[in-house]
Amino acid sequence: GWPDTPGVDMLSIVHKHGLRTEFPDAVLKEAKAFGDRVTEQDLKDRDDWRDITVITIDPHDAKDFDDAISVQKMDNGDWQLGVHIADVSHYVKPGTALDKEAVARGNSTYMADRVLPMIPRELSNHLCSLMPDVERLTQCCLMRVTSAGKVKSAKFTRAVIHSARRFTYEEAQEILMTPEDELAEKFPDEKAGITSMLHESWALASLLRKRRFENGALDLDMPEVSVVLDDKGIPTGIERSEYNESHQLIEEFMLVANENAAKLLKNKNQPTVYRIHEDPDPDRLNDYAELAKLHGYSPGNLTNKKHIQALLDKAKGTIEEPAIKIGLLKSLKRAAYFQDPLGHYGLSKENYCHFTSPIRRYADLIVHRALQKHLGNPPAKADRTPGGGEMAQIAQHISETERTSAEAENESRRLKMMQYLHMCSLDENPPTFNVVVTEVRHFGLFVEAVDIQTKGLIKPEDFPPLKGGQEWQFEANLMRFTGPYEQMYTVGQQHLCHVAQVDMEQQRVDFKFAED
Repeated sequence: GWPDTPGVDMLSIVHKHGLRTEFPDAVLKEAKAFGDRVTEQDLKDRDDWRDITVITIDPHDAKDFDDAISVQKMDNGDWQLGVHIADVSHYVKPGTALDKEAVARGNSTYMADRVLPMIPRELSNHLCSLMPDVERLTQCCLMRVTSAGKVKSAKFTRAVIHSARRFTYEEAQEILMTPEDELAEKFPDEKAGITSMLHESWALASLLRKRRFENGALDLDMPEVSVVLDDKGIPTGIERSEYNESHQLIEEFMLVANENAAKLLKNKNQPTVYRIHEDPDPDRLNDYAELAKLHGYSPGNLTNKKHIQALLDKAKGTIEEPAIKIGLLKSLKRAAYFQDPLGHYGLSKENYCHFTSPIRRYADLIVHRALQKHLGNPPAKADRTPGGGEMAQIAQHISETERTSAEAENESRRLKMMQYLHMCSLDENPPTFNVVVTEVRHFGLFVEAVDIQTKGLIKPEDFPPLKGGQEWQFEANLMRFTGPYEQMYTVGQQHLCHVAQVDMEQQRVDFKFAED
């Protein structure tokens, strides 16, 4: 298509990365054959949890709901936490056309303007999706958690649920921020017990979160910035999603379910795919320490995780926090899938796997199949799971598809951000962006626009002119530009800027100062 035809920019990224946009007829035929509702035969030998209050919390634009939760405070002070995950393994069987397509894709890909699902929408958005007010099949992790936040038992089972409510993160956050004695008055239309269950959920999740960081996990959560698009894919604005309590609640419950699935499979010597994150290279950490020093921090010994977390804590809430967190992520190794439980450095867990998103990740589907023999109510015939050598090949393949998808997703979002910033550069009343100087070179200031998480350059010719025809002086040894009267540009400074120009070909942004 022509470069300016709507959607062609995204299709070029899809084709560049070899992603699949259409499902073969045999795959669609299998997906449609299941119909659009759960049958009586599907319910055979499943736990009936349709009367338990179960809810989902997802982004406002989500269509595939993998996970739901239920929380109950017990008389002895313990919590009973249920993490209910779509039972994709009930429908997608090894060796079928559906399964072959799913493993080839490896995962769903979430582009800026579209989703390329791992399994057809008849399943991903409907029959497997845990929508409210309909029966759905699940694999569940049912945990007893003490008042100190320690999991004292975990069992897995097949069940049927009937989700009572679908919350967006924003809706859940509003309830969590409302005092308990005001819930009934402020949310009179909510079903009985749901708002108080959300508060109870956060009481448990915050405890799990506290314990996780005490055990050495790194806090790398950041707000997400996305470009809002119209129905033709044209940018209309920026949307920033804060990583707040509603996100953290779901994250903690998913993490603890994933960990307990990995523990069970490891203890049973059951072949599966684990999620691993190896220890970082000390040389990379030393390079990162130099970056932290440039921003004015004393990082200490970063081969000690406590020093890393101390650095993250110091940067929290500052304008350079994104640069400090992204710098750390770049110095760490990439998480991947592996056939052995090598542990997870970032989460500080010995055993970890992916169990909670089988609609969009093939790794989770393998874990669900591996768990079938070890459920409280196993199916009459458990699905075949690959042996060691085949499992290793699958783990390597889905690690590669994950990387490919991540590259395509990031490229699509960056392209839409470039398009938005190009529109800003042409605006008569352009928006201003808060930037922080991250590096100083002879050809200008490297800056990061914090609110939109975008890097750019301010060239010396766009510096404010000096009186008397004087010129800005670059001092390489001090990493700064200086002028008369102690005027100076150096690392760590904050400025308000406009977009000067955007090179769409090179995907580079030039900023200029908005102030004198």
